[in-house]
Amino acid sequence: MSRFNKGKKEMPELNTSSLPDLIFSVLFFFMMVTSMREVTLLVKIDRPTGTQLEKLARKSCTSYIYIGRPATDQLRSQWGNQTRIQINDAFATDATEVYDFVMSDRNKLAEIDKPFYTVSVKADHETPMGYITDVKQQLRKGYALKMVYSANKPTN
Repeated sequence: MSRFNKGKKEMPELNTSSLPDLIFSVLFFFMMVTSMREVTLLVKIDRPTGTQLEKLARKSCTSYIYIGRPATDQLRSQWGNQTRIQINDAFATDATEVYDFVMSDRNKLAEIDKPFYTVSVKADHETPMGYITDVKQQLRKGYALKMVYSANKPTN
């Protein structure tokens, strides 16, 4: 009575011709979204904790200054165990190099982004305040008046 064939049906093959396009699209997306670390930390930083923290609005207009003790034994043997200021991938010999760094970094920005230029200081919690004061004086001299301190959230 039934006209339907009850035989075994074969599954059609999966078309994989567009799979390479999909893979390259996903790869391109991750390449555009991911940012690589630009600076190798030469100082050891254990940031202090803070209670009223805010995230930076424009990280593209932010420069970073790191203050702490040298991180590795090799760096300690070369630079000593005292607190050092790191700008980009090198140690500053003194705080006056901060002025040159700020001026060159600000000049790299587009005119529309210059009012949003911010300097973030990432300092170890044991850093003497004298180093931070010296950096602040050089930032004032270079008219980098927007400055933030980096801190960690307190653990409960």
